[in-house]
Amino acid sequence: MQALEQELKALIISSLALDDMGPDDIDSAAPLFGDGLGLDSIDALELGLALKNRYGMNFSADSDENKRHFASVHALAQYVGAHRKEVQ
Repeated sequence: MQALEQELKALIISSLALDDMGPDDIDSAAPLFGDGLGLDSIDALELGLALKNRYGMNFSADSDENKRHFASVHALAQYVGAHRKEVQ
């Protein structure tokens, strides 16, 4: 799971143009939104698109469900690990 978390951190950095950060700067357990990494709703849309392009994943319209999946890198890795379809 650690390798997938690192991969997701790199995807977050590249898809959101967080050029001043490296994967080690992102705590896997920290929230992605708000006080954690500080992402916003636009970032969520961009990240969702990056996940769709990279892993062939679609997310539901249920915002509570998506909040759980996008809670942290660790939570996102668990969801992606269970549902991804490698697209590359």
